[in-house]
Formats: sequence, C-alpha cells, structure tokens
Amino acid sequence: MNSVYAIISSVMLVLLVFPSYISDAFVTTTHTSTTKTINIRSTPLCSTKKDDSSDDFISDFCVGTNTFWRNLVIEPVKNYVDVQPAETTVNKDSDALTKLTSPPEVPGIPRPVWLTILGSVPTALGWYGYYKFSVEEELYQYELQEIGKVSGAGGYGTLFPFVYGIIIGFPLTLLHVPGGELLIQAAGIWILAGQMNLYRRVNELCTEDETIKAELELTEPPLWEYWAVLPPPLDVVVGLRQVHFLSEYWRVKRGYPKEKDIIAEELFPFISMKERFTLKQFFRRPKYWFWFTTNWEDFDNIPLLKD
Repeated sequence: MNSVYAIISSVMLVLLVFPSYISDAFVTTTHTSTTKTINIRSTPLCSTKKDDSSDDFISDFCVGTNTFWRNLVIEPVKNYVDVQPAETTVNKDSDALTKLTSPPEVPGIPRPVWLTILGSVPTALGWYGYYKFSVEEELYQYELQEIGKVSGAGGYGTLFPFVYGIIIGFPLTLLHVPGGELLIQAAGIWILAGQMNLYRRVNELCTEDETIKAELELTEPPLWEYWAVLPPPLDVVVGLRQVHFLSEYWRVKRGYPKEKDIIAEELFPFISMKERFTLKQFFRRPKYWFWFTTNWEDFDNIPLLKD
C-alpha cells in the first residue's frame, strides 16, 4: 500500500507542484547536419486542442514528466545526449566504440545484443543505464515526429526519477530517516513500469507495419510484457529479447543489411526466436536455451509443463 501511495504522490508532484515546468509554451531545439535536420520537441502539459481521449492524457503526462526531469539536468549533459538525426554519428559502417558512445539518434541506433553486453559487462551495467536512457529518448522523439503523441516518458522521464529516488532514498534508509525506503520502492516501481511499457511499445513497432513485420519474420508480437516482473533470470530472458527486436526494428527502419549476432542467434537461441513462447514452453523445450541444448528432446513427459 505504501508503494501505491508513493506512485500517486509522484504523479501529483508532477501535475500540481511543478506546473511552471510542464505548462511552458512549445519549445523547439534544432540539430542540424549537412543533410538532415531534426526537431527535439516538448509540448505543454495542457494543450489548447483536446479531444479528452485517454491517449491525449497519457501523452501530455509523459511529455510533462520528460520536460520536468530534463530541466533538472545540467546543460553540458543535455547538449551531449540530445537526440540527433540518423547517421549524424552512427552509420552502417560505424565501429562498436562509436555506437557505444554516440548520442541518441532518430530513427534509433541499432544496438544488437552483443554490443549491449560488450558495453554493460565491463562497466558493471553502468553503460546499460545509458542504453536505457538512449532507447527511451529515441522512441519518445520518434513518436513525437511520427504521430505527435507519445506513450512513454522518454529517457529523462523514465531514468531520472529512478536515479534520483535511489540516490536520495538509499542514504535516508541508512540513516533511518522516514520515507527513505518508500522512496526506493517508488523508484523501483517506476522503472519497472517503464520497462513493461517499453516491451509493449516494441511489440507495437515490430508488428504495426506489415512490411517491417515480414522483414523481421514475425507472425505475432515477440514479447510478453508481464515477464518484466518475473524473478531473475526470467526477466533477463525478455530483456535480452527486447534488446534484439528493437535493434532489428531500427536496422530495418534505417535500411541497413542484416548482420549475424552470434550471441542472440547461436549461443542463446531464445533471444532471437520469432515465436513468443510461454513460460511452460520455455522450460519444456531445451532447444530454446543454449547452443549445447539445441539437440535435446523436449520434456513432454512432465505434466506440469504441458500447455
């Protein structure tokens, strides 16, 4: 119950306490390259043209959240991570280091599983935080450009409430100050909700266009959103699949040729499986697990694992 109160408090904080941040007039920051331009946009929380739909409310809330947290970031950091036009920094021939250190771009940068692991493991998941920020901000700006509405809070609105919640809540908890544990719980719920929403958005992207759906060889959405709340390592299973299919979506969107990802396609087949398998199917079929279990027989003799 305390966690629910924390989330409600966070929403009210954005909606009521900080109206000056989220009701500003339309703001446009323009990045230019030699061939392309992109508008990095934020919109007022209370727009003048409304149809009272839930989509409008969600979009306005997400934009307001993104705008508020973006205003708390120091200018040099904002300047570095502002979204740029596609191929400003990264193209199909870019090396791994360039992709790892590049600011976000729209359409997004394809970051395959092998690259994500390369950046995350040596940095003790530090780079994964930058990955999370980048993919959320890319999707946020992409949605603004394509339909003028958003269904996620972007990199700023998704990552920074979690970061501030941990940074502030953890010392308060150590000092036994009331509210510290509640703040950490609220931060955890916020980032988890954002992750589930990311899976939903990736599902929509991969299947809403028949051409892209066919290019990805999909017949259904690839992810189960609720797997995000499962305990490790099952939450990692869906997390890696999200990395793979989002990367593939941006690759197709940019018109890049397909490159084999040995980690996703050979070492751990479940990552790139086109089928959206259930938990029972995952446990029943060893061929999904590892490279050395691909020839194992299914465990069809276990009643508990039958559909």
